[in-house]
Amino acid sequence: MFHPAVGYNSGDIHAASLADLKGWNRLIDARPEYFVRMNSATDLASVKASGKIGILLGQQNSSHFRTLQDVDSFYGMGQRVSQLTYFHNRLGAGSTDALDDGLSDFGGEVLARMNELGMAVDVSHCGDRTTLDAIEASIHPVLVTHSNCRFLVPGSARCKTDEAIRRMAEKGGVMGITMVRFFVGYGGRVTMESVLDHVDHIAKTAGVEHVGLGTDVDLDGRDVKSDLDGVRYAKKVFDLTEGLVRRKYSRADIELILGKNFERALGSILKPA
Repeated sequence: MFHPAVGYNSGDIHAASLADLKGWNRLIDARPEYFVRMNSATDLASVKASGKIGILLGQQNSSHFRTLQDVDSFYGMGQRVSQLTYFHNRLGAGSTDALDDGLSDFGGEVLARMNELGMAVDVSHCGDRTTLDAIEASIHPVLVTHSNCRFLVPGSARCKTDEAIRRMAEKGGVMGITMVRFFVGYGGRVTMESVLDHVDHIAKTAGVEHVGLGTDVDLDGRDVKSDLDGVRYAKKVFDLTEGLVRRKYSRADIELILGKNFERALGSILKPA
């Protein structure tokens, strides 16, 4: 399963988000032999057996939700995940904003509508208070699709606190570990072993049932400043798996980390077919 999500933050965000989803739908519709859009909990179970690539459509900013009707409209187009904020918007604050007043009244209304429809709430870029407010307000698990542990990278506001990780886990959520250097470590070499340290920390803090992968990096990496030392990005999942074996994770736990945790959480959020 592949989860593409872009954070549109300037200009006409509604129009850009609309064009993005239309583009993905055109691709999926044009090549049904390769792709299937993930619309329901039922699709989670069937896509692997089909031999196709499941596409879980999302956005990394919810500013395109100008009204509650927009939540309905984008859901109708296939959007199943929405990150509430990237930077400050009408819903709440982003992690890099100087002030975080938490989830707004409108943000709470949007979140409730997402819960009702079966659209996953993502708080990866949300500020600390907005993150906690969203987890508290949601009746379904809240996802952190791509973030790391602030305990290991104290200077990064984009990484999540142990409190947020525990609260997320209590609601049944999952946190996807990124392989973007700034969020993995700082100073000296930052390697796949550093990524594994974040897996270990979440497993220790909240339980292995709440760790996943949200690498935020494609097969070619990003650039020299963002990439990890010594990582073969085309083989990153294989190398991570070998690291999990070295750190004595069981086969069952490795399967959870590599996808079954997110599958479980999404299965409780998305509606049946």
